[in-house]
Amino acid sequence: MTEAEGRQEDLARPFGPGSALPARGGAVRPTPLLLQGQDYFFRSPDTDLDFQDRMFRADLVSDGSVDPVPCVLVLARAADMEMNELSLALAEHNIRMVRVDADRCLDLALTVYTDAPLIEFQRWLLRPVLVWRRHFDITAVPVDPTTVHGAYVREQWQAVANWLACRSDWEQVNPVRSSEHLDRLTQLHDAAAFGLRVPRTAVTTMPGRTRPGGGRCIVKTAGHHLLEPEPGALRGLFPRPLDIRRTHEALEPAPVLVQQYLDAEFELRVFVVGERVISFRVEKLDPAQLWVDPEAVVVRRVEVDRALADKLLALCRHWKLQVAAFDLLVTRGEPVFLEVNVNCDWRWFENRAECTEVSDEVHSWVRTRFGELASVAAASRDRW
Repeated sequence: MTEAEGRQEDLARPFGPGSALPARGGAVRPTPLLLQGQDYFFRSPDTDLDFQDRMFRADLVSDGSVDPVPCVLVLARAADMEMNELSLALAEHNIRMVRVDADRCLDLALTVYTDAPLIEFQRWLLRPVLVWRRHFDITAVPVDPTTVHGAYVREQWQAVANWLACRSDWEQVNPVRSSEHLDRLTQLHDAAAFGLRVPRTAVTTMPGRTRPGGGRCIVKTAGHHLLEPEPGALRGLFPRPLDIRRTHEALEPAPVLVQQYLDAEFELRVFVVGERVISFRVEKLDPAQLWVDPEAVVVRRVEVDRALADKLLALCRHWKLQVAAFDLLVTRGEPVFLEVNVNCDWRWFENRAECTEVSDEVHSWVRTRFGELASVAAASRDRW
């Protein structure tokens, strides 16, 4: 699932520029700034499109092994097309991949051994050697969290998914122990420490009174770009210009980021896969265009200079990321770091640029690393 594969729908907006939210005691609070005028809506389907999952469930694959089968374990959701594509690519090399999807986990037969690196998945005994948690968002589990049953289900899956993504007896892609603490403010601090220019930024509940850099500013979410108030229904929280007429408005109910606005010639989306750097030039009219009008965005494959590539590779090593996507502005010829996306989605950028380099590199990296780890696991099988 990519950020840009969403769609706009003509829906009645629950929060519009003139709406307000009730507060305790009967008072009325203004709608939070980033919820005003957001028309983006994406319905994330829970249809199973994973090639291996469909083949094994339909008994179209014979598996007579009595020993645990080494596998790649992915924690995601059904609409994660990058992982659907990876499943097919690994099948071509006879590498087993299994999925635990947040939106399809309620009827899953799963047992995880605590004293050995093994799982029973449906009717198969498997030995995960590489685990990748991507879009396994607890808000996607199809239950009502306001009920006791729904709250219970979410709590259990949250705890178990976190544990699966942190176990030390199998290797992680973008380990959760590192990436879950990689908020945007930590990213900005570390990027500056590694020699990258970053916009001046403030965290505040009073955006109208804050001017980092002294000029124009934009307001951004401190959390995810997509909000999922009900399972499968995603709404955008996009950067937006800060209106200087808002100086005396009421407090925001939660902190937001106010960031110095920088005029830019274009943006860069730079993917790091292992030690490979693959870059795209992105030209768009405003920050939200990637989601609300993706067909108008121009994407071209480009190369970045060695100095920038080395800094991004160094940051990935520091953050213990194997697959990541960096967003940067280029202003007056100088790259400016905006953020790194750990659950990076690459297919949309490839489609726009008419290339498959990131997909090819990810598939190759996973296949190679799986082979290395499976060999080690085979040599140590007697221990479990």
